[in-house]
Amino acid sequence: MSSKKFLASFVLSASLVTGLLTPAIPLATTVSAAPDTSVSNKIGYSTDVIYQIATDRFVDGNPANNPTGAAYSPGCTSLKLYCGGDWQGIMNKINDNYFTDLGITALWISQPVENIYAVINYAGVNSTSYHGYWARDFKKTNPAFGSMTDFQNLVDAAHAKGIKIIIDFAPNHTSPADDKQPSFAENGRLYDNGSLLGGYTNDTAGLFLHNGGTDFSTLEDGIYRNLFDLADINHNNNTIDTYFKDAIKLWLDMGIDGIRVDAVKHMPFGWQKSWMSYIYNYKPVFTFGEWYLGAGENDPNNVAFANESGMSLLDFRFGQKVRQVFRDNTDNMYGLDAMLASTAADYTQVNDQVTFIDNHDMDRFSLGSNNRRLEQALAFTLTSRGVPAIYYGTEQYLAGNGDPGNRAMMNSFSRSTTAFNVIKKLATLRKSNPAIAYGTTEQRWINNDTYVYERKFGSSVALVAINRSATAAASISGLTTSLPGGTYTDVLGGTLNGSDITVGSSGSVSAFNLPAGGVGVWQYTANQTTPVIGNVGPDLGKAGSTVTIDGRGFGATKGTVYFGTTAVTGSNIVAWEDTQIKAIVPAIAAGKYAVKVRNAASADSNSYNNFNILTNSQVTVRFIVNNATTNLGENLYLVGNVAELGNWEAAKAVGPLFNQVVTKYPTWYYDVSVPAGTPLQFKFIKKNGKAVVWEGGDNHTFTSPANGVATVNVNWQP
Repeated sequence: MSSKKFLASFVLSASLVTGLLTPAIPLATTVSAAPDTSVSNKIGYSTDVIYQIATDRFVDGNPANNPTGAAYSPGCTSLKLYCGGDWQGIMNKINDNYFTDLGITALWISQPVENIYAVINYAGVNSTSYHGYWARDFKKTNPAFGSMTDFQNLVDAAHAKGIKIIIDFAPNHTSPADDKQPSFAENGRLYDNGSLLGGYTNDTAGLFLHNGGTDFSTLEDGIYRNLFDLADINHNNNTIDTYFKDAIKLWLDMGIDGIRVDAVKHMPFGWQKSWMSYIYNYKPVFTFGEWYLGAGENDPNNVAFANESGMSLLDFRFGQKVRQVFRDNTDNMYGLDAMLASTAADYTQVNDQVTFIDNHDMDRFSLGSNNRRLEQALAFTLTSRGVPAIYYGTEQYLAGNGDPGNRAMMNSFSRSTTAFNVIKKLATLRKSNPAIAYGTTEQRWINNDTYVYERKFGSSVALVAINRSATAAASISGLTTSLPGGTYTDVLGGTLNGSDITVGSSGSVSAFNLPAGGVGVWQYTANQTTPVIGNVGPDLGKAGSTVTIDGRGFGATKGTVYFGTTAVTGSNIVAWEDTQIKAIVPAIAAGKYAVKVRNAASADSNSYNNFNILTNSQVTVRFIVNNATTNLGENLYLVGNVAELGNWEAAKAVGPLFNQVVTKYPTWYYDVSVPAGTPLQFKFIKKNGKAVVWEGGDNHTFTSPANGVATVNVNWQP
């Protein structure tokens, strides 16, 4: 859900509850998960292609669970009402091999939890929770999608086909609410498996924030104020902390393989990191968050979150630039190349970011015409770094602008469209050639309309050429590549007008023409005999955690895994195969480490940098300091005796702290993920560039709780 686009047109003062969505079927609350036999790697997604489904808009597989009354739109003529799509409908398409034929290996579905039943009238338009973002109980299912048994059946059906299930999850908020109108909608009420925890009005338990709506002016304002009229969760609350750990545990126990976290920009980063630590300690799965960025926007906080939180992000810098170049004609191939270079430099693990060309919060890529540009954008995304996500219906050229126009009912399941076949062929290549899955990117030839780039991993190579011009062929000469000498056939088989190329023994490519609107993909896959690491996941853990190392050339015989200079051998290597290793994190000092593999033949791999070893399991502590006045240009930071507080290094201090919403200047605060049950020593420092002013006096001390959240409040010491 985009913080800037979702609900933006809603006018609360004109809102009325006009009806109720009635559950059509009873809800089971517990189901035993079947063993997962077909999906083994829930951390590494580099070889996967994700398909994003708005569940209500895909297939109505079970009309009996459709809502009744004002909540339902027969024929989906009212796009803000329920249209009938459900998990049975998704299962039907799994079982008829639609996704398998498309090359899809992961399905990202709408948030599965119980949502409000109220039908809300915003400025004369009835709206429902069909999208899944107006939660009321994170431990029950949305009955319009199905029961817990239905959800388990969906997971099992997907796993039987080797397909992963990713759930959307939105712990930032419940549903629309108004402090002054407790009868509005369902008052944001939050339930725990059917038992009421509390509502937004008269919130004596402190479950929600009551700081008004955000104007998006600052990071702090967006975190600690409501998104529009949504009841904002207070994560500095023990009941809430326990609730969301228990809730995600329930879905992990159902066998899910991934989590897409909504609105990560609008929740305390410290709480999210401790929550990720909990997930990774329990049943680690690939997790990525939504941090909306507009076209041309580059936020250092976005980069810091991706590099430090333990979760990846939807790569909006990638998606927005692809749209500018291929859809909107507001940039050219030089801009595309610059985006790849800048994101590779900024994101520590750029291959773990989730790439896309459109989604449920953006105008659809398809304009209903010039489908070749969409096909080229798909080809670029599927052959680029990152984990590609395809929005449902893109393969059928589904069009539509704005919410809810971009969330129409699935219009076709044709398996003969050009887009379908481009996805199918390149998804297959992503699985077979590690250069696509794990490789680095190098620009090989470029002008305003044509881009030729190479992906390389070990000895495996892929070369891609795209000419976006609608009228002029590109005459490509002087091109060199890492492909070995020989003649190469276009992987797409000429689907996008690519043709064969010839490579000389020195890597020079014979001059060729790439037709207007053309795309060519050529590849070479080598038998890797020396180890090369492609992915380590999770990239955050503690001593005793198990990490999965994907790559090539590890060999069949156990070797050694290094965290820095510390060797992991013997029984601490849980599994060792030529393409994957599972190893236990050693008991060494917390901090950032490079991971390296040495195979049985004593050949060393590349270093996979910045694996974050935590001091211990994590909890969230809010640090508050009073009377900390600053000069113009100064900000306040926190530093202390554990790695999570920077190990007394000013350059690694936590912050800058906030001072406008929860507390006001000169009182500052910050929610921090710290080791559980640990004696902490800390101080606050003032920083202005490289200039640092340390707080005086003795170190502050505080022992973090064994679980839950806590607050420590101290005075600045001159």
